[in-house]
Amino acid sequence: MFSGKTAVVTGSTSGIGLNIARAFAKEGANIVINGLGNAQAIETERSKIETDFAVKCIYSAANMMIPDEIRKMIADGIAAFGSVDILVNNAGIQFVSPIDEFPDDKFEAIIKINLMASFYAIKAALPGMKAKGWGRIINIASAHALVASPFKSAYVASKHGIAGLTKTVALEVATQHITCNAIAPGYVWTPLVEAQIPDTMKARNMTKDQVINDVLLAAQPTKEFVTVDQVAALAIYLASDAAAPITGSIQSIDGGWVAH
Repeated sequence: MFSGKTAVVTGSTSGIGLNIARAFAKEGANIVINGLGNAQAIETERSKIETDFAVKCIYSAANMMIPDEIRKMIADGIAAFGSVDILVNNAGIQFVSPIDEFPDDKFEAIIKINLMASFYAIKAALPGMKAKGWGRIINIASAHALVASPFKSAYVASKHGIAGLTKTVALEVATQHITCNAIAPGYVWTPLVEAQIPDTMKARNMTKDQVINDVLLAAQPTKEFVTVDQVAALAIYLASDAAAPITGSIQSIDGGWVAH
């Protein structure tokens, strides 16, 4: 589906981002992965994308808090492959605290990585998309782009910001065959989520099943995690020709969370 096109996926060395990168590679796109982690593990994933799908894949170590590095990531993708046709802004961090105790540096870091990095990446990628007359921008938001939870002021603010940014970009490029949409997952089963369970069991004196159903999935009526493959499949659809009329939308994939 995307043979000859290039996809940049931020925060894609593991979890949701890696699965999205692999999904686009499966459909023939060349890939720029980005993110943190062990250098050897990242190289393993990078080379695996190339061997599994017979595409080219490069790694950008761009720090999402540094605008110049974000611009270089897009420039590197263009230099390596001739264009950046698909941009998936997935990188994100979280911190939980009452607002009157929220550390200033944590709040600012979340806004920079979750919101401002998407702005800089879109700004850098759009001229090339406009020149080609085709582009797909997909921002990974969250159910928290649409509803709030206590003690997550920075995260909720950043994801609400992503929703607004998505709509604005969509309107600006609506006549140029470029779409901009956001995916808003609920709780997705990732190694990061799985790793939180033992600490929560200890802190709340709960069993694993209790933590999953009464804490993690409390807001999801289906009582089932979203899978990384389901999020990736939605990203592929939004980039497809079938989804060309869909732009400026916030696509919930949250087991009914925001239906409350």
